Amino acid sequence: MDTLLRSRGPIVVAVLGAVAHLVVGWFYLAGGLVIPGYVLIPLWVVWLVLAAVLVRLAIARSWWTAAVPLAAAILFVVVLVVGEQVLGWQA
Repeated sequence: MDTLLRSRGPIVVAVLGAVAHLVVGWFYLAGGLVIPGYVLIPLWVVWLVLAAVLVRLAIARSWWTAAVPLAAAILFVVVLVVGEQVLGWQA
């Protein structure tokens, strides 16, 4: 049983992480309603880089795949909060 968990566990976490990353990606796309283009395009590039990191971690069967969508979501929220509070972005 332990061998089965070791072999399938990281794959299950990677699939769930990929789904979560796609959900976060939807917010990155919808962010264009609030975030100006000069910030939005580099943010999309970062999201794509994080997607590549997620794939590499999944291939390596790492348990860290769940951290990738979390990092993407935290980055998005930080950009929105800083943009709204410091730069005066409005919806």
